[in-house]
Amino acid sequence: MPAQSGVFVLKANEALVPMLPAQFAAELDFQKLLSKFPSLLVGDQIDPDHPRRFVLVRQELSIGHEDEVARWSLDHLFLDQEGVPTLVEVKRQSDSRLRREVVGQMLDYAANFQSFWNAERIAAAFEATCLQAGTDADTTLTEFLEPPATAEWFWSAVGTNIQAGKLRLLFVADHIPTELRRIVEFLNIQMNPAEVLALELRQFAGEGLRTIVPVVFGQTREAASRKEAVKGTRWTEDRLIAAFEDKYPAEEVAVARALLDWMKGTGLPLVFGTGRENGSVYPLLKPQGIAINPAYLSTEGKVWLQFKSLEGKPVFGDMDRRRELMRRFAEVDGVTLDESSLNRWAAVPLAQAAADPAGATKLISAFEWIIQQVKGV
Repeated sequence: MPAQSGVFVLKANEALVPMLPAQFAAELDFQKLLSKFPSLLVGDQIDPDHPRRFVLVRQELSIGHEDEVARWSLDHLFLDQEGVPTLVEVKRQSDSRLRREVVGQMLDYAANFQSFWNAERIAAAFEATCLQAGTDADTTLTEFLEPPATAEWFWSAVGTNIQAGKLRLLFVADHIPTELRRIVEFLNIQMNPAEVLALELRQFAGEGLRTIVPVVFGQTREAASRKEAVKGTRWTEDRLIAAFEDKYPAEEVAVARALLDWMKGTGLPLVFGTGRENGSVYPLLKPQGIAINPAYLSTEGKVWLQFKSLEGKPVFGDMDRRRELMRRFAEVDGVTLDESSLNRWAAVPLAQAAADPAGATKLISAFEWIIQQVKGV
């Protein structure tokens, strides 16, 4: 009698297909699957309250100085939506190194990652991966991020996380042995802000079908409580104003208040950011059901203009209309925006708006024009 796994596929409510345990032919199978389907990293198991989403930076990532031969090669590097680097090392159950040796290998990666990789190099690796896959890096990142996150914010967050040692170390195997689970749980409690987890990807097969069942290990209650403090929470109006008052002179705070009061008066829902260090807010705009965020107020002391993210989107996908958008914000005295700004993310500092007697009025007028264009679609 064949062994049963307790996993079945129901076909048209007529027959049960028993799915039996199956082996991955090689580690390359793992790597291809993870590269193609980052959702196998099951971000909802990693963080049930704030499910993680992942984008691939590179498969087979070398860790070493540019002027020397790299000592290590990481199987995968992913980034989650908050810019946390996720280092993935893949081993099959049959690999005898799946215990202490692979743990030491991963700790080597983590200890040396900061020395060899920064946000700029990671962004370049991401672009190269997208180019190889025949996709556009900017489009891929825009689709991955959710408002109010921007590419500039994202890469800044990547750099901040690397400098702070906020990494996620993820062991992946078709079976996670008890010894490795215990090591992972211990490290996840002790290492903060780094996170250490193991992902078991069990494969089952039957009648030409394959089922993959992912399970994450290492999330103990103690580890979760220790790391809760570093998670970002959504900003509020009061918190936003308090941050401006704490960081900037009264003239700039007045501009920020005027913009926020105007946003509230539009009657549109306001979206507050979730940044750990800097907050943001903007009115929600969804022409043709697609969310866009042309400009937002940030506690960095700026109004950020997201020209690049508007490409291919409703209303401002047209270059001439983005050019007019730029012209309106450039009416603030001292603000320099040119054609190169249309291919990136630009900003209007609140300090310059405060120095212009009509600066706040000009900013509000530019925002009003945005809303008028959206309503006209």
